[in-house]
Formats: sequence, C-alpha cells, structure tokens
Amino acid sequence: MSIRCIINADDFGYSKGVNLGILEAFQHGVVTSTTMMVNMPGVEHAAQLAKENPDLGVGIHFVLTCGKPVCSDVSSLVNENGEFRKRDEQLLHADINEIERELTAQLEKFFSLGLTPTHIDSHHHVHAHEKVFPIVKKLAQQHHLPARPVPSTDMFDLQTVDVFIHQFYGNDLTKEYFLSLVNQIGDGQTAEIMCHPAYIDLPLQIGSSYCLERINELAILTDPEVRQAISERNIELITYRELKHT
Repeated sequence: MSIRCIINADDFGYSKGVNLGILEAFQHGVVTSTTMMVNMPGVEHAAQLAKENPDLGVGIHFVLTCGKPVCSDVSSLVNENGEFRKRDEQLLHADINEIERELTAQLEKFFSLGLTPTHIDSHHHVHAHEKVFPIVKKLAQQHHLPARPVPSTDMFDLQTVDVFIHQFYGNDLTKEYFLSLVNQIGDGQTAEIMCHPAYIDLPLQIGSSYCLERINELAILTDPEVRQAISERNIELITYRELKHT
C-alpha cells in the first residue's frame, strides 16, 4: 500500500527571509506545501513567489496571535498597541464574533492576492481551540477546503490527513530524527509533517523566539540523504491539492 506525505512549512509571509527559506526547502528539498500568514509584512512577496512556483501547495495560516489583524474593528483581539495578544490571553478574552470577522477577512485577503488556498491551518494551532474550531470548520466547508487535523476532535466530515506529525520542532533537530518521524507513517496512510524552515532576517530575529532553529530545519530538509531515504521507502510527496482530488 502506498504512503503519501505532505511536508508543510508554516509561516509563509512572515518575512522575506522566511519566504526564501521555505522556497529553498521546496526547490532543493522535500517541502511540498506551505501556509501563508496574510496579515504579516512579507505576504506580498510570498504571494509573488507562490505565483512563480505553482507546484508549491499554498494554504492559509490563520493568525490570531502574531502581528496585527486585517480588520480594524476587532478590539477584543488586540492589545493597547493594536497587535494580537499572546495565545492564552487572546483565547481567554477574544469575542467569538470578532474572531469570525477576522478569520473571514484573512481568507478574503488570500483570495484577493490572486491565489486559492489548498487547505487551512493556523499559527500556534489556534484553530484547535474550542472558540475557534467551529469558525474554521464553517469556513472550510463553505470553501471546500481540507484542514490540518485537530487532535482528539471529530473533524466533522472535513477532508484531512490520517496522521499529523508536529514533533519536528525545537532544539538539536537532526536528519535522523526527521526520518524517524517519517518512518512512523504506516502503509496506506496520508500524513502531514509540520516544519518551519527559514533564512534569518531582522524581522524574524526581532519577532520570533523560534529563530536559529529554523536554519537547522532548512539544512535537514534540503539534505540529499533525506530525499533519498524518502524515495527508497517509496513515499509519495504530495500537497493538500492532491488530497482534495481523491
């Protein structure tokens, strides 16, 4: 039985350095898919790269905990500087109607860039929160989009992968560890592996606590031995676009 794997790089649009790192991991590595933050400064650059590389699957990375909102009238979602709050505080105080307004606006902005998302996921996994998931489910169903699975949740007939692997994250990652995660995928399963490759630039250095680790991820994801090992196991690398058509 065949094994299919989506290797998705989060945070497309965060900055030019992140965008170019993701593109490198796609063009010269095993990344097949990415998800775009439409509220971040690098989004126009990311959209242009997406159009120049149509085989790269590009979904939407819903954001409620980084940068500023797309909407101007979502006061429950922002701090005194007009920026999204940190995750725990955000999800405690956020108004559900304003969450829906903001996520709908983010999806509309994605379409306005001349792109159609392959799927939905979210920054800091906010779509898994009980306040947010029903909204994401509604948008996914309206636009017939697959979504990254939420652990211990019935996906309510949403199209998704069989296995979501989020453990490729943190200090001291190695190619051996990455391949051990790949080898967890069973025969006949379709999986997504989350990753965060990037080149470090000033916006990333200033804005993200997960910074140097991204360079290491990039090195692993572009290592020829990683691609060879995946090929030898006859794993088909796909995007959520192919998942939609099955």
